[in-house]
Formats: sequence, C-alpha cells, structure tokens
Amino acid sequence: MTRYVIGPDTALRLAGQRATVAKAHRLLAPTLLRSQVLAQLYAEVQAQRLGRADARGQLDYLRRLQIRLLGDRALQAAAWTLAEELGWTDTFVAEYVALTRLQADALVVQDEALRAAASRVIAVARYEDLLA
Repeated sequence: MTRYVIGPDTALRLAGQRATVAKAHRLLAPTLLRSQVLAQLYAEVQAQRLGRADARGQLDYLRRLQIRLLGDRALQAAAWTLAEELGWTDTFVAEYVALTRLQADALVVQDEALRAAASRVIAVARYEDLLA
C-alpha cells in the first residue's frame, strides 16, 4: 500500500476527471483540504466556469474517495517548523509537506514550483501514479 498526500489541485483534478484511484493506494490530506476545495469550486461557479451541479458532483466524488483528513497538534507543530525552515510566509502548503513527512510515502501536487520546493525535503510523485 502506498500512502499519498494530495493537494487541493490534485483533488480537483481527480474530481474533474472522476478518475479511478488504484485500490492499493491510500489518500491523505490536512483537514484544510476540505475548505480549500469547497472555496475553489465555489469560485469556479461564481465565475461561471463551472455549473453548480457539476461542482456538487465533484464534491460528492471527493467524499467517496475516503481521503483520510488529519489536522492534529503534531501536524500543526511540524508544519510551523517546516515553514520556518523553508522560509515560507504561511503554513498552508507546509501542512501538506509536513503530513507527507510524518505519515505518507509521497506528495502529489500539480503546481511545478511547489513540487520543486517540496522535493527538497520529501518525496513527490506524479498524478499518474495515483491512477488505476
């Protein structure tokens, strides 16, 4: 079993494609993923780039993925320390990197700059590695 932390961009890509994640994989994310995905889908609907029904369908798809959401004190402390080490201005992205460091095999995000920065301290994987 491979454990992957997925970022909100990866979650939305999975949902948009209604992709099938390999059964051997387990998906994890910080609890903030829920709010980030909701906010992004809402913004897409408000900008009329996505229909409301499709946004709701994507949210339903993500709920069915059974992503293990974590946000305990240890994760928050690790994210704080990591953000300081890397000189980041906030801890949002650091939570994904810290969770990967603490409990997963690799991080999957679409943003190339984030992939490059994260790869200095953790393993990163490709989107295609998630798929069945």
